[in-house]
Parts: sequence; structure tokens; C-alpha cells
Amino acid sequence: MNNVNVYENNASAPEKTRIAIIDDHRLFREGVKRILDMEDQFSVVAEGDDGSEAESIVRDHNPDVVLMDINMPNINGVEATRRLVEKSPDTKVIILSIHDDETYVSHAVQTGASGYLLKEMDADSLIEAVRVVADGGAYLHPKITYNLLNEFRRLSTTNKTQQNKAGFVEVEYRKPLHILTRRECEVLQLLADGRSNRTIGEELYISEKTVKNHVSNILQKMNVNDRTQAVVEAIKNGWVKVR
Repeated sequence: MNNVNVYENNASAPEKTRIAIIDDHRLFREGVKRILDMEDQFSVVAEGDDGSEAESIVRDHNPDVVLMDINMPNINGVEATRRLVEKSPDTKVIILSIHDDETYVSHAVQTGASGYLLKEMDADSLIEAVRVVADGGAYLHPKITYNLLNEFRRLSTTNKTQQNKAGFVEVEYRKPLHILTRRECEVLQLLADGRSNRTIGEELYISEKTVKNHVSNILQKMNVNDRTQAVVEAIKNGWVKVR
């Protein structure tokens, strides 16, 4: 049974980011839609409750971003994303999941998802993810980023141990003051610690809007597309402490 809900009356402003939500939990969908509807630049144009509806929703309503549940009864979100990306490569997909295991994340990204959010997300993370992905970037839930970075650190530590045994000198931690301000260095370190914009603001006693401005400046100066790339590059260059 097709349970697609359509909101074409919201699509009158072409400059808005058009969003479709596909999730088999109606109450969760309603909560997500309520958050997105509070943002002037977003327009939820359709809903669905199974991955089998994804292609028809995209064909009929042309969303810029699809929020896709990973676990659905007929076609799961990963398979639906794979099919969708093949037929509609301009449509960006953000996976919604309860799983923070790297295997799920890796599989989702390999099939073409541009974002991965845990369902425990707060409203700020949801809004930020949609904005970043709609602008062509990639977004991982801060907890996911933290887990991936821990794995990266583990591998880096193993490599450094092997290099030290072979007589190589370990790279010294240094702040990238040649391209970033001191405040931006602090924000970059907290990004590497897996912090969200909200918690960074609380840590540094600055507004979330100011944090967002700092993050934008960091991405521009480091010539990367998203915060995950920024942190990976920072770790490679020894610009953040591994802690």
C-alpha cells in the first residue's frame, strides 16, 4: 500500500531546499518534518514509508535531499539509496539510522549516501546536515565522526609505532597558525574531539552562529568540503592532538 504524503503547497518558493522523508515510523517522520518546517529555507515536499517508494517520489517531486531510514520492511535504505543514486545522481541522500557501527556507515557511504545521521540526533544536527548536504558537502553525525576518527587514530598509532621501530621520527603536534586563527585552531580541535556546533559553543562560551562561522572559515582556508575532511587532514598534518 502506497502511503506517500505530498506537500506541493510548500514548493512555491524554488529557492528553498526541497526535502523528502522516507521512514516507516510515522511519528518519527512527523517529528522530523516539524523541525524542518520551522526553517524558512526548507520545504518538505513528500513523505514515504518504504524504500520501494523512493524512485517514484524523486521522479514526481524532485527533492534536493532525501532523508532515508536505513531499516524498512520491503526495500531497506541502503538498497534504496543505491538505486536512487544510479538513476538520480543529483539527488542527495542522508541515511537515518540507530546504528553507529562503522560497517553500516561504510556500506551507506559506498552506495552513494552523502550523509549519515543517528536517530538520536538533536534538531541542530538535522538542520545542519540538510544544509551541508544540499550545498554539496558530506555530513556524518558527530558520534559517527568520533568513532571513525578513533579508528583512524588507532591505525595512525600502529603506523607510528612501526615507524619508530624502524627509526623514523614521530610527527610533532603543531597548531596551523599559518592558515588559521587561534580561535579557529580551538574549534578545529573540538571538531576532532567529535563535538557538535552546540557543544563547541558551550565549551568556548560563544554562540552557535559564531561556531558555524568559524567552521565555514576553517573549511574555506583548508580547502575541504566538510568537517570530516577537515579533521582527517588536520590529523594527517599533526594540527590536532590525538586524545
